Amino acid sequence: MSTAIEFNNISKLYRLGLVSSGTLSNDLKRWWTMNILHKEDPFMKVGSINDRSKAADSEYVWALKDIDFKVEQGDVVGIIGKNGAGKSTLLKLLSRVTGPTTGAIKARGRIGALLEVGTGFHSELTGRENIYMNGSILGMTKTEITRKLDEIIGFSGCERYIDTPVKRYSSGMMVRLGFAVAAHLDPEILVVDEVLAVGDAEFQKKAIGKMQDVSKGEGRTVLFVSHNMGSIARLCTKGVVLNKGSVAFQGTQTQAIDYYLNLDYKKSVVYEATVSKPIQVCCAKVLNNEGKLTSQFFTTHKVEIAISTHNSSNKDIRGNFAIVNSIDQEIMVERFDVPKGDHDFLICFDASKMLPGVYSISLALDTYGVAVYDLLDHVVTFDLIDIGEKYSISRDTNNGIVSSFVKTEMLR
Repeated sequence: MSTAIEFNNISKLYRLGLVSSGTLSNDLKRWWTMNILHKEDPFMKVGSINDRSKAADSEYVWALKDIDFKVEQGDVVGIIGKNGAGKSTLLKLLSRVTGPTTGAIKARGRIGALLEVGTGFHSELTGRENIYMNGSILGMTKTEITRKLDEIIGFSGCERYIDTPVKRYSSGMMVRLGFAVAAHLDPEILVVDEVLAVGDAEFQKKAIGKMQDVSKGEGRTVLFVSHNMGSIARLCTKGVVLNKGSVAFQGTQTQAIDYYLNLDYKKSVVYEATVSKPIQVCCAKVLNNEGKLTSQFFTTHKVEIAISTHNSSNKDIRGNFAIVNSIDQEIMVERFDVPKGDHDFLICFDASKMLPGVYSISLALDTYGVAVYDLLDHVVTFDLIDIGEKYSISRDTNNGIVSSFVKTEMLR
C-alpha cells in the first residue's frame, strides 16, 4: 500500500500578540530571506510549549513541534487531542491554508478539506454557484461538477434553498452543503475537522456513512478530527494523539482512544484519607476491568469502584454507595454490611445500562439509617462516552433510577 500523506519534521511557530517583526526594515529582511533565499525566518526565536492552560513565558509559541508520521492510502485516521493540542493547525497545514515553519508535507492526490463552517463559500453567491466555485477550487472541471450536481444537492438536503444566497443559510445548512461538496467531488484525500458537530443528528449519521463509503468502498484517505470518541471508534482505522503540539501516540483507533482517555485523568478518580475516626471511608478509586485508574469509559465498559473502610467499633455498620448524575439525581443506590476491622470492597456495574455523561460517587457509613458516621458527597467522578449503542434504563423508585446491574464483593 502506497503512502498518501507524509509529515516530515513539521513545526509551526506563532508569535503571540504582534504579527510584524516590529519595523519595516525587519519585515523586508524577513520577506527577502524566506521568499527569495528560501531560508528560515531570521527573527524566529525559541518558543514556549503550546500549553493553553498556562500563561506564556515567551512571545512565541510552537503550535506544532516535530510532527513526523505517515498515512497510508485508504486509511481513515482520527486526529485526537484536547482543545489547543494542534489538531486544526495540522489540517490547515495539510490543506495549504498556511505553511509550516519547518519541515515538509508530501501529499499524493487532490485534497478536499472541510475545516470551518462555510469554508470557501462566497456569501453573496447561491448554494448552486458555490458548489461550482468550490469544485473549481478543488480542480474539477465544469462537466465533472455538473455530472454530480444532483447527487451533491440531494445529499446536502438543501434543495429548497439551493438557489438562495448562502448568507441566508443557517450554520447547519452551511455545514451540510460544504461537506456534500467536499465528499462528492472526488478528492483522493478528504480532510474533515470538528465542524460536523454543528450538524443535526441525522446529518452526522449520514456524513459518517459517506466517509465510510469514501474510505472503504472507494479507497480514499480520510483525516478526521473529532472530540466524539464514538465517531472515532466507528469510522477510523488508525489514530494519532496530539498533546501540546506534539505527537504523543500513534496506533489503531482503539489504542489511540485508550491512550487519550488516560492521558490526563482527573485527580478526582482517587480519594485517600488517613484514619482519624473510629468509622470512616479510607479510600475510593475508579478502575477499569483491568484494575487501572481511569476517569473515562465507553458505554460498553464495566466500571469498578474500589472502596476501603475502617471500623474499630462494635456497631453494625452499613455502607451506602450511590451513583449521582450531573444534575444530582441518584440513579443507583447500593448498600452493604461493613464488619469490624479494615476491609476492601469492590463494586462493579455495567455502564451499558447508563446514559452517556458525567457521574460521581457518593459514600456514607451509618448504623442502618440511625446515625451517620462518615458522609462523602461526589467523592470521585467518571465520564461515560457514547459510542452509538442503544440504552435501556430500568427504574426502581426505592433504589434510584438504575439498580439491577450492580455487584458488590468484599475482598478482605
